[in-house]
Parts: sequence; structure tokens; C-alpha cells
Amino acid sequence: QVQLVESGGGLVQAGGSLRLSCAASGSIFSIGVMGWYRQVPEKQRELVASITSAGSGNYADSVQGRFTISRDNAKNTVSLQMNSLKPEDTAVYYCNADISTYSRRWSLLPYWGQGTQVTVSS
Repeated sequence: QVQLVESGGGLVQAGGSLRLSCAASGSIFSIGVMGWYRQVPEKQRELVASITSAGSGNYADSVQGRFTISRDNAKNTVSLQMNSLKPEDTAVYYCNADISTYSRRWSLLPYWGQGTQVTVSS
């Protein structure tokens, strides 16, 4: 009913940049907070950045000043511009959004993308 599709991952050298994008589609009534998480093997998924529908961003300390999150409410998309990448940024990055559907207009539920690999070589 609702899908989040990510794009933009890949391999980059340390110091380089990548831009991740995520598009939400389906029977969407409204979208609340959107965000990006990342996960490495044997570790918990962690929040990288999130953004409210009003455009207020929140960042993990480890990416503050290097990553920028943005969203387009008209297109139901969220992006993550990643600059000055470090090897420790290597992870699978997941898009997340709190979404209500037309069948359940007053319930914001979390949806996840399938994940996109980001690898930063030293």
C-alpha cells in the first residue's frame, strides 16, 4: 500500500560525497517525520538524520556539519546529502517515514525502505 524506494548509494573514496534519495508512494494521506538510519553488521540501526514536515532537521553528532537532510513535501521525497565522507560512514542506509494512509488517516505508522549500501574507502 505504501512504498519507500531509495536510490543513490554506492562506493566513494574518503572525503567524497554522495546523495541519497527516497521517494514515498502509494495511498498516502499525510507524512510526518522522515529520516535516514544506518546499520552495520552486528550493530543496532542508528538514526543519522531526521526532518519534520516543517523542515526542522535533527542530526547524529557523528554526521553534524557533514550531512544535510532535506525533503520535498509536494513530491513525498527526502534526501540526504553526505559530504566529507569517512570510512566509518560505511553502512546500509535506510529511509524511514511516519505515514498515514487514506484508510487510516489518523494513524501515523513507520515505513521503511529496502536499504541502500554506502561504502567509503580509505
